[in-house]
Amino acid sequence: MSAAAYLNTLTEDDARGALTRCCGSSAWVTGMLGARPFADDAGLLQTADRVWLGASPADVREALTHHPEIGADVEALRAKFQSTADWSEGEQAGVDAADEATLLQLRDGNVEYKAKFGHIFVVCATGKSAEQMLELLRARLPNDPEHELLKAAAEQGKITKLRLAKLADHVPS
Repeated sequence: MSAAAYLNTLTEDDARGALTRCCGSSAWVTGMLGARPFADDAGLLQTADRVWLGASPADVREALTHHPEIGADVEALRAKFQSTADWSEGEQAGVDAADEATLLQLRDGNVEYKAKFGHIFVVCATGKSAEQMLELLRARLPNDPEHELLKAAAEQGKITKLRLAKLADHVPS
């Protein structure tokens, strides 16, 4: 069953829960619920983009509260960026083990980011190493708050689409 077909079969409360796992903005979830039924997965993703493009700054900030802080827990980071030997083939390919210095810099950079912008640093991390994420964080720190919120919104949009696509992976046959 496709993600679109799955969402179409759910009650409104269950669909709300599934959509909230994809994006924590209640306005986005409400917009998506109002757009059901979805013709197919392509239409689902197009609708997700359209609804997200209408997100207010408050909607973006709300969505960001549903993400864990990168670097808040160095032990969790260490586990996330261990060697990929045990991971599924092709998943996060090319991610090397992150060294302690990188993990600490990522944690400290996120603290600085949050202090400056008032929200967590978010990036679509699929396929990115800890070093690449640190580089992106550093590149975004000089942004002004308005520009940075647009960057965060764009990253949230990417994450949302990936999560919507993954819904089909968790659908009973």
